[in-house]
Amino acid sequence: MDMRLPIIISAGLLLSFGLNLPVMSKSPVEIAQSSASKNLNLRRLTFNRNLWNQQNISNYRYTASNSCFCISDARGPVVIEVRNGKTTSVTSVATGQPVNPEFFQNYNTIPKLFDVIQDAINRQAFSLDVQYSARFGYPTQINIDYNSQIADEEKYLTIENFKVIK
Repeated sequence: MDMRLPIIISAGLLLSFGLNLPVMSKSPVEIAQSSASKNLNLRRLTFNRNLWNQQNISNYRYTASNSCFCISDARGPVVIEVRNGKTTSVTSVATGQPVNPEFFQNYNTIPKLFDVIQDAINRQAFSLDVQYSARFGYPTQINIDYNSQIADEEKYLTIENFKVIK
């Protein structure tokens, strides 16, 4: 049987459907790419969250910076200290003084940082780029652009100077 006819009919149907559809915000290629990157981001998140959980670290500190369109007090950098899995202090690197912990409540433990990434995946963020610590699994950089059409809703979190404490 000649295979050209079904291919021509399929192509014709696709074209006619495509012309009748309302304008979509993403092309089929973009949808496929976002689906593939969502799967990759989810696999990387799962792998690194498991790596972190296997370490069983409940006492640690790290420096967090939040490059957001927000007030300077909410940007840091701040040193976040966690004991028994609970945040015990959030201190400004610049002044050494405590800062309003509410500014960092979504980023004040490593598990919450994983939740930020999971939320970006769930919300199908336009762009999500995460770097992880190869040794401990925690995120070292989280860059999220939730919507390409909106300015100033992006998040750029940097986690550095991680240290296990006794």
